Amino acid sequence: MEQNHTMMQFFEWHVRPTGTHWNRLKELAPELKERGIDSVWIPPVTKGQSGDDVGYGVYDLYDLGEFNQKGSVRTKYGLKKELIAAIEACHNVGINVYVDLVMNHKAGADETELFKAIEVDRENRTEELSKPKNIEGWTKFTFPGRKGKYSDFEWNFEHFNGTDYDAKNDKIGVFKIVGDNKDWNDNVDSEFGNYDYLMFANLDYDNQDVQDEMISWGKWLADTLNCNGYRLDAIKHINHEFVHRFAEELYEDRGDDFFFVGEFWKSDLKACQDFLDKINYNMSLFDVSLHYKLHEASQAGKDFDLSTIFEDTLVGSHPNHAVTFVDNHDSQPDEALESWVEDWFKQSAYALILLREHGYPCVFYGDYYGIDGDNPVEGKREAIDPLLYVRRTRAYGEQEDYFDHPNTIGWVRRGVDEFERSGCAVVISNGDDGEKHMCVGEHHAGEVWVDMTGTREEHITIEEDGFAVFPVNGQSVSVWARPEEDVE
Repeated sequence: MEQNHTMMQFFEWHVRPTGTHWNRLKELAPELKERGIDSVWIPPVTKGQSGDDVGYGVYDLYDLGEFNQKGSVRTKYGLKKELIAAIEACHNVGINVYVDLVMNHKAGADETELFKAIEVDRENRTEELSKPKNIEGWTKFTFPGRKGKYSDFEWNFEHFNGTDYDAKNDKIGVFKIVGDNKDWNDNVDSEFGNYDYLMFANLDYDNQDVQDEMISWGKWLADTLNCNGYRLDAIKHINHEFVHRFAEELYEDRGDDFFFVGEFWKSDLKACQDFLDKINYNMSLFDVSLHYKLHEASQAGKDFDLSTIFEDTLVGSHPNHAVTFVDNHDSQPDEALESWVEDWFKQSAYALILLREHGYPCVFYGDYYGIDGDNPVEGKREAIDPLLYVRRTRAYGEQEDYFDHPNTIGWVRRGVDEFERSGCAVVISNGDDGEKHMCVGEHHAGEVWVDMTGTREEHITIEEDGFAVFPVNGQSVSVWARPEEDVE
């Protein structure tokens, strides 16, 4: 039996733009592995519209911090050689690396072009506000600093189907570019009438040259970095037929073990399930539904029925395709999709993703190491480390849920022979002090278990029938298991 797998999102929005992040990953890789992290999702590695860009305002897909473009050689996170060294350091200790890909748009064009476009309503992109008219858009990408190295493909307005600025009239809006067979793609999310357009210059995936160039780049990047998978950004805005083709081509190039997880940001579970159907289940998705339930639980306190926490979630319906998470760079305070899980519930939320049988859990850098910026947030490493330890060493075997009370829930993992001392009992309360009478199995009879979080100090002896009563403090979580050294 394999050790449990755990991912870390190795960045938050306000990582300082000092170009030292790849070096930080290289230095921390052994420690992360020791904690039980065996994969990291790293931020976009490509040159953005400035050297301080978080990575989502992508400019040059082939510049990984190698060329003097947009005011710097390095990206926000460092130089190409430092990136490659960090990935090698991860591989040396057994950590897989998943790279964040931004394939929906491009920003920071080198020149403007004149072309015809139709202004559309921002709230309904299918409603046209103007006749076709000439606009001047930032759509020409020639990458003068790279001079054609790795790819001589240059972008112009024919490769995009929308943009957000008319320089001719100094007007911000949503402008649909006019051309033969050019329109919003239908195979996208239906919010705002059609959600093909998100921001900047929007890639036209009805254009075969665009599809071919992006797949060629995807293979080049994987081969150049020798990474283990991709996180695909904003895929509800990208033609799902292309997303499917992109993944299939990469599997053919890199092998079936190459990992894909998509950001399909919808709290509506059915929309996520429909997307998985459309792409023939060839990747996992982040469990946005569960994230919003964790956020709601943290807001509502004892008014939230904990026994329903996994209802209408991706991990509940498609456990083999769900990457579970508590928070990320978009949900953190002051960001676009702010839905921050409150501190009092954070450890309980991590127990819900780390200590259960199903889902591929992802720990957020901002939760673990803290958030920088104008409104810093302290890291919660002391709360998360015990859970990572239990996931790595104890959370194995048959799972039985005791979700029979709205404010106090629990579950057990009965352990396996392959992991000595494995097995655990988890109890969570969002109200008053509570307890759960649960069975961890007769094979644990006579063992003395302790609360691995250190919240409760008593020792609990497992009865002959495998049952015990496991207590928990109000608005807290306790994780009971056999310690490294037996206690009386």
